[in-house]
Amino acid sequence: MSEAAITSLTGPSPVEQLLERPLDVLVIGGGIVGAGVARDAAMRGLRTGLVEQHDFASGTSSRSSRLLHGGMRYLAQGRVGLVWEASREKTVLRRIAPHLAQPLEFIFPTRQRSGWPRWKLAFGVKLYDWLCGVGQGGGSGSLGVEETLQRVPGLCAQRLTGAVRYHDALTNDSRLVIDTLMSAGRYGAVACNYVKLRDARQEGDLWKCDVEDGRTGARHVIESRTVVNATGPWSDRIPHSRTSLRLTKGVHLVIERGRLPVEDAVVLAEGSRILFVIPWGERVILGTTDTDYRGDLEEPGCDDADVSYILDVVNDAFPGVGLGRADLVSTWSGLRPLVADARGNPSDISRRHKIEMSNPGWWDITGGKLTTYRLMAEETVDSIVKRLGMAAPAGRTATTPLLENGHAGGPSGILPPPVSESAVRRFCLEEGAWRLDDVMIRRSSWRHYYRNHLELASSVARWMADALAWTNGVLEAQLQQYRRLTGAAEPPAPHITMGRPQAGEHVEPSGAERAVGVK
Repeated sequence: MSEAAITSLTGPSPVEQLLERPLDVLVIGGGIVGAGVARDAAMRGLRTGLVEQHDFASGTSSRSSRLLHGGMRYLAQGRVGLVWEASREKTVLRRIAPHLAQPLEFIFPTRQRSGWPRWKLAFGVKLYDWLCGVGQGGGSGSLGVEETLQRVPGLCAQRLTGAVRYHDALTNDSRLVIDTLMSAGRYGAVACNYVKLRDARQEGDLWKCDVEDGRTGARHVIESRTVVNATGPWSDRIPHSRTSLRLTKGVHLVIERGRLPVEDAVVLAEGSRILFVIPWGERVILGTTDTDYRGDLEEPGCDDADVSYILDVVNDAFPGVGLGRADLVSTWSGLRPLVADARGNPSDISRRHKIEMSNPGWWDITGGKLTTYRLMAEETVDSIVKRLGMAAPAGRTATTPLLENGHAGGPSGILPPPVSESAVRRFCLEEGAWRLDDVMIRRSSWRHYYRNHLELASSVARWMADALAWTNGVLEAQLQQYRRLTGAAEPPAPHITMGRPQAGEHVEPSGAERAVGVK
């Protein structure tokens, strides 16, 4: 089966394909862990399906810090095993998805009486180097006060004792999900967004899963020998789940890079917590918070207190910048589905993952990190193969590139692609985008990258209408829904024709396709 297994305009729909005969594996949840399980299972020859109640990557997997990292602060907590595991997986991802793993140097300033002494961090980054292995973007090192101030202009010099530097990687979380699902489709997996699990029951050797197709309203029963609950924050709300979660919220802010022109990522320590300043093309990502959460799972939101906390920490570290709410290009917040542990502050909770067969043929996956998704998937499929008694081959996801021929093509990459009709058509016709926010947020990141995202959304909606044969009523409903989702009070202005989004340079638009102005 081809990549088109996640969308279909001719022939059987993806949902109908899942009804043809019983599956070996049905994955519930279209985030990065679910996508990883689908890819691994399909590559081993298992008949694999995946359903997601909303859009692919619509939960935690599009709301991260966009980092592939071992977790320097976990070393301070003594979790060497977790750091080694994540560091190894970071290496794997740089090999199988180099277009989504851009090496990034981190500068961690040290200060007197901060709780993060320079000598301790210097030892820690050497250990981090060893755990990451050789050739991971350069070694670590220490910087003196003057060199630190040169590397990080505008940094507060008060009590500064220098800095340490180390390397991790920048990624594009939602594109990692989409590319993983596209790869799964090439090996025969069928993935469906906007299909919700309503109930499930076990009859003999099969699980019969009642699902509802959000596009048509039709109800279906999908049969599968095994089921994997990979629904992240929703894990403990799925029928038959026995998981227990502790949810924490992470908020991120995006500003223009001209307001804080950092060349490297900067780590800011605030007590036992740390906050990142991450260069992202012509933007900078600030975050994250880590607080307990018990509210709405659909849209956690960014509270005033969250925004104030991040701005205060950054302004203290860069006293001449004076960032305020008017500087915000966009914000996002996501939920971490951590394995429940009643003790400790949210930042102290382990990011370990847990894979459990809670019922015969039913697996629950909780915890973990974006960086370790592939390992979590591999361990899950290993358990499934053993349970089914199949003579399936060992997993190959650690060595097989996500993209065909091992190189990037189309709109996938760290930065948003050019805003163009051709990209929108691909998102709709090949990647399952169905709603305006599917394209603006998860396929492209245009919503978070551009201040004039409403203006862009007006053109994108028209292009989607052409691709998906929307009526004028559907088009207007999609625009209204997008405005509500993004908290916009005014309708988007008419679009204009201008250039192309690109970090660090201006590129004239091609005359061969329509594009819209970005800013």
